[in-house]
Amino acid sequence: MEQQYIDIYRQERETICQHAPEVLNAVRDVAFDDFCRLGFPSQKVERYRYTHVAEAFAPNYGLNLQRLRFQVNPYDVFKCDVPNLSTSLYFVVNDQVLPASEQAPTLPEGVIVDSFCRVAADRPELISRYYGKLAQTGQDAINALNTMLCQDGLLVYVPKDTVVERPVQVVNVLRSTVDLMANRRVLVVLEEGASIRLLCCDHALDEVQFLSTQVTEVFVGERAHLELYELEETHTGNRRFANLYAELQSQASATLDSITLHNGQTRNRADVVLAGAGAEARLNGLVIADKQQRVDNNTLIDHRAERCQSQELYKYVLDGEARCAFAGKILVREGAQQTVSQETNANLLGSPDAHIFTQPMLEIYADDVKCNHGSTVGQLGDATLFYMRQRGIPLEEARMLLKFAFAADVLQTIHLDPLRDRLHYLVDKRFRGELTKCEGCKMCKA
Repeated sequence: MEQQYIDIYRQERETICQHAPEVLNAVRDVAFDDFCRLGFPSQKVERYRYTHVAEAFAPNYGLNLQRLRFQVNPYDVFKCDVPNLSTSLYFVVNDQVLPASEQAPTLPEGVIVDSFCRVAADRPELISRYYGKLAQTGQDAINALNTMLCQDGLLVYVPKDTVVERPVQVVNVLRSTVDLMANRRVLVVLEEGASIRLLCCDHALDEVQFLSTQVTEVFVGERAHLELYELEETHTGNRRFANLYAELQSQASATLDSITLHNGQTRNRADVVLAGAGAEARLNGLVIADKQQRVDNNTLIDHRAERCQSQELYKYVLDGEARCAFAGKILVREGAQQTVSQETNANLLGSPDAHIFTQPMLEIYADDVKCNHGSTVGQLGDATLFYMRQRGIPLEEARMLLKFAFAADVLQTIHLDPLRDRLHYLVDKRFRGELTKCEGCKMCKA
């Protein structure tokens, strides 16, 4: 399966480099060598044991290496609004970062939300200082493939002691008339004392097969604060492989939320390093899957410094023939004393044909710690359903209400009130099987 990508790179290397900044081209050949050496991971590789990677990458997807422009301006025709939430809105179409709208709110001085290509023209050192430092191509084939093929990326940069009050919303739009592969790159840099809230939404607008790889590197400086919410609402023909790497310095905090409402196959990896004393990380995830959908969340929280805290909560609601997995590891290194960590994975199966593989793990090399982890797998209780039906609630409505109550714990971790309310609405619609388009959207299908 690797050979088609190896051939593409060898044949189209000049074209790839021609439409990309030098900061990306500088590490491209190393990534290619790493990909040739690694190949796609098999299920014998521990962190990929629940995902058939080669199978997902086997089809012959198209690549927009010539960077042909999207014919329709999504700012005019695509609406992904959260009522009562005023955001600074940006679009990424397939893997091309569009310029901000002329009507976009002004960002605080020094804040950058823009493409690698445009930033590299004036400040290439701002990208080269961080690009590829966390996402090592020699350790993961998805990182290597993404690095050797990506031609642009999104930079979110917040300078020292700057607070971005208005949330930034990034809408990833997949649009094509033929099967397409998109390789996205995201770099988030918060300097000392900075703060920002990011909302990233994935949408697939055409009924073709999509494959997207996304590598996100996050640097959170001392006393900085980040909230990152990722929402996937695509379709069953979409395959998504997303790797996120975050490094937190002393007294920094980060909330990383991942919500999968509708998809085909999704594989999310999140590696978080607590590198400075007193850092705090919160990882939350919600998966709603049915039909033959696949979702694999694989996380690692690496405690390297003392007095750090981490909390992790992932919940799955599965129906139909959904086949999903969760594997989360808490690593407490020697010297990381006074660590506090809690990891929870809870799963609700609404069908005898739905499957969940769950693997919470602790690896501790310090003695002054408070760490625990747990996992539960269950079904809707017959007694509870009978109780609700006795009080006049129809069976399907009772099932939906119980599923919603189960998922609500994750939604309550969202600090943005309008976003939390909107997700309550979308989750309710998802459980009812109602697929609707956003008000005012001229591109989505009902």
